[in-house]
Amino acid sequence: MTMTKTSRDAIFGPMRIPFLILNPACVMLGAATAVRSGSALNPWYLVLAFVGAVSAHISVNALNEYHDYRSGLDFTTRRTPFSGGSGTLPESPGKAHVALATGVLSLVVTAIIGIFFLRARGFWLLPLGLLGMVTVVVYTAWLTRVPLVCLVAPGVGFGTVMVTGTHFVLAGSYSWSAFVASLVPFFLVSNLLLLNQFPDVEADRGVGRRHLPIVIGRKASVWVYGGFLAATYVAIMFGFLAGLFPWPGLLGLATVPLAVSTTRGAARFAENIPNLIPHMGRNVVITILTPVLLAIGLFIGR
Repeated sequence: MTMTKTSRDAIFGPMRIPFLILNPACVMLGAATAVRSGSALNPWYLVLAFVGAVSAHISVNALNEYHDYRSGLDFTTRRTPFSGGSGTLPESPGKAHVALATGVLSLVVTAIIGIFFLRARGFWLLPLGLLGMVTVVVYTAWLTRVPLVCLVAPGVGFGTVMVTGTHFVLAGSYSWSAFVASLVPFFLVSNLLLLNQFPDVEADRGVGRRHLPIVIGRKASVWVYGGFLAATYVAIMFGFLAGLFPWPGLLGLATVPLAVSTTRGAARFAENIPNLIPHMGRNVVITILTPVLLAIGLFIGR
């Protein structure tokens, strides 16, 4: 049976495929810290870790689209290239069950890979895996109603879970270098979602969400955004000064000028969403490029 365009859109739209570029950056960083610790890369484990990371990201995206459709948020949000969802389900309301199935099946794939690694690497991975799974399941329905938890949950998923999880399955143990490296995507991905919430304040408030831009306002949230960016680069410097990163790891600091200009732009246009959008795009570049540069530096300096 040939799949219709509507069915294809209902599957791939909620996945938000352009956003999945975050996964290779975070997995690459975890692999770099594992190599830095002296571990040989197991290509099979690396591929499985990547597939697990992507499937978890697809799951949270698809479940988010499903919940936003069911709550009515998709019909009131101001869609931008970086926020507001894919718009798939409002255009094809009869396919909401497809988005839900995509989210559930992707989560099952992640769980199966996690069980494999528990057997292969031991149960010290279990707390991290459970943290990741729970975050995926409860993010949209519950965590978006608790401001500080909503702020850090994306960073926990992509930094704490994805980077240190990749390191663990490749190295067989945790390390301080992996933890410090994980702080980079922790702060950056939390910031990514924070800035992307700016256009959705009014719509999100209408469905009961309570993220930071709603609770303290957009302008005050820019201070948090700037603080998290500063913390990103402090983590890189600390890793170097503590002897956890080699000097080429300082490549991660190359995005500082872009971070400064983006923070200034966010402060200037916090209440002007059309003019804020280019700075949201630059924020995406910072979020992806910084961990990639750090990972390259760790590979070079090993």
